Amino acid sequence: MEPPRLLLVPEFTELEWAAIRPRLEEWAEVASYDPPGVGDEPRAEELDREVIVRRGLQELDRLGWEDCFVATDSWGIPSAVRLALARPDATLGLVLGHAKLSHRREGDRPPINGAVFEAMTELIRTDHEAFIRHGIAQATGGSVSEELADRMIERFPHDLLLAGWEAITREDEEFAGLLAQLDCPLLFAKHVGCLGSTEEGFNDAAAAFPEAKTVAVEDAPLSSEKFADAIREFCEGAVRANA
Repeated sequence: MEPPRLLLVPEFTELEWAAIRPRLEEWAEVASYDPPGVGDEPRAEELDREVIVRRGLQELDRLGWEDCFVATDSWGIPSAVRLALARPDATLGLVLGHAKLSHRREGDRPPINGAVFEAMTELIRTDHEAFIRHGIAQATGGSVSEELADRMIERFPHDLLLAGWEAITREDEEFAGLLAQLDCPLLFAKHVGCLGSTEEGFNDAAAAFPEAKTVAVEDAPLSSEKFADAIREFCEGAVRANA
């Protein structure tokens, strides 16, 4: 039997998955990509969710994958959901780290901590290297090491990071309606004690989709071996169910 295929949809770069990707590659055929303008990718007019989706679809076509599981984390959720909706017959399951139904930062039970978000945005505007080195690490509970931060800094021009951050983190929609259109298994991961994502946001997502499998991890999902193992269990379980 061929190993499951797993497409890792980035928030801002494929490097985000560096900590757990080797563990995923032990059992799955894994692929990811950088958005346009990041690293060696040709620059788009702007970096936003739509171009990340288009680039992901191009990657699937390049690989020739007829089906796969799709996984993402936090700010990548809208892009991953849209990609899955663009290829519904090819999507075997969807994994969401820091699962939530919107990026709303105000009002009742906001999924995003507004104060932390504003602090991170200000750090991007004043010192994008400090944002990558310290802001991301603090907000994600240390998922970005100094070595990984150096590699990310090399890939990101300051103007692209600032413009991309503002576009990708916008709070202009709810994801629940999009998720409801998908007919595939779901795995929602909760980062216990996360500074940027709220517990209420995760609980509301889990309540809205009670059929979704859930996992709670102490480390940020993209640095958590428990999250990687939960992805494996989820994907292999879905394959067995389909068989």
